[in-house]
Amino acid sequence: MIVIRCGEAPVPPVLVEHARVECAEIPTRDEADRVLRELDPDRRLLVCGTDAALAALLTRFMRLERLDVEIAYVAAEAGAVTRAYGLPTGSAAARLGMSGTVREVPLVRDETGTAVVGEVTVTGPDGGPLTGEAYADDDRVFTGEIEALVVHPSPGLPGVRATAGRRRGLLRRLEWFDARAVQLGTDAGVVTRDGVPGRRPVKRASFYRHADPWRLVSP
Repeated sequence: MIVIRCGEAPVPPVLVEHARVECAEIPTRDEADRVLRELDPDRRLLVCGTDAALAALLTRFMRLERLDVEIAYVAAEAGAVTRAYGLPTGSAAARLGMSGTVREVPLVRDETGTAVVGEVTVTGPDGGPLTGEAYADDDRVFTGEIEALVVHPSPGLPGVRATAGRRRGLLRRLEWFDARAVQLGTDAGVVTRDGVPGRRPVKRASFYRHADPWRLVSP
């Protein structure tokens, strides 16, 4: 196995003797390519980093059609990915990465070919309200104005979950919609993928299950 350390991410002591590749906090395309060159067919990757780092690697692997790679995620603390897939953190995540079982899970991407591993939020400019309409397959998630659209990958089919959050002034439970695809139309939406905000507002965005799954080391 190969340990990928992204930026200054902590590496649990149990992994210090394993081969390691140092990458940027969010790995570049060239760094992801180098990881694949150094990886034997029967070896797995243990990614020490953030949700954004994992998403960057998966994006590159998807574009190169290398989703056959086994990936273990070693997060320092709980976040969207660990919650979505029931993963431990720290040393427990490292031990799981060394001995856990691989399972195929849906890979969620957007219309730009960017993988999503934990959470997408879409707000209006400067964090303001989002105006527009979104559908999860045939179900309408919202129409009008909301605080934010939230999209998660799910560990099982159909692969994508979305919610419009709580309506302003209402204390009701979140309503989640499960679908293969979520589509948004808006005057101006700022998309934040796994903690990384988009460069400019968009009028349309789509998040959907990729044709092929990815291989995650799981409990």
